[in-house]
Amino acid sequence: MTTTSATAGIAGSTSTYNISSSATAAAADASTSSEIQDRFLKLLVAQMNNQDPMNPMDNAQMTTQMAQINTVTGIESLNATMKNMASQQAASQMLQAGSMVGRKVLAEGNTLAIDGTTAVGAIELSGAAKEVKVQVSTASGQLIDTVSLGTLEAGQHGFSLDASGYPSGSSLTFKVVATAADGSAVPTTSLMRDQVVAVGSNADGLTLTLLGAGTTPYTQIHSVL
Repeated sequence: MTTTSATAGIAGSTSTYNISSSATAAAADASTSSEIQDRFLKLLVAQMNNQDPMNPMDNAQMTTQMAQINTVTGIESLNATMKNMASQQAASQMLQAGSMVGRKVLAEGNTLAIDGTTAVGAIELSGAAKEVKVQVSTASGQLIDTVSLGTLEAGQHGFSLDASGYPSGSSLTFKVVATAADGSAVPTTSLMRDQVVAVGSNADGLTLTLLGAGTTPYTQIHSVL
């Protein structure tokens, strides 16, 4: 009778242990692989100590549980390695980008760079255009000049305009209107010339601080002059 009661107690104790779910909960709470392993081993020892002698743990089940904890530990180790590699790559990119400080670049934007009596900028055409026009406006949006660049092939093209008659002391912007041979509009990207004064990074990746445009994502830099 006593034996039956003890066996029932052991069986009842065993039924309260679910090593797979407990290991999963431990893995969720632990912050390092060593903590995960420590909690798992404690749970495994507790389960073995409280197992029913008449119905011991199956070796296959124990092997499966060990494989599960090794998988969790391996994933954590892989994540740590990938984070380390990402940090090293970011540092390498920052170091390489440092050589761009002081260089002129073409970045996405529509501000004209004035060099004496010449205004310069660039455009990128997605396709060939029969007619390309550059419209120059003041900061307030007043149109002050329209210049034809003629026929241009797809790709990047720089341009320079006579700025001797343009208002001085104010920022000037430009808009590109490109038309294909069939009269349809050709998608364009306006590019402005600027100078790199510093490099940095944020959550989105590498950034360049430009003299005129300020902080600009590196992905918006189309050319280094």
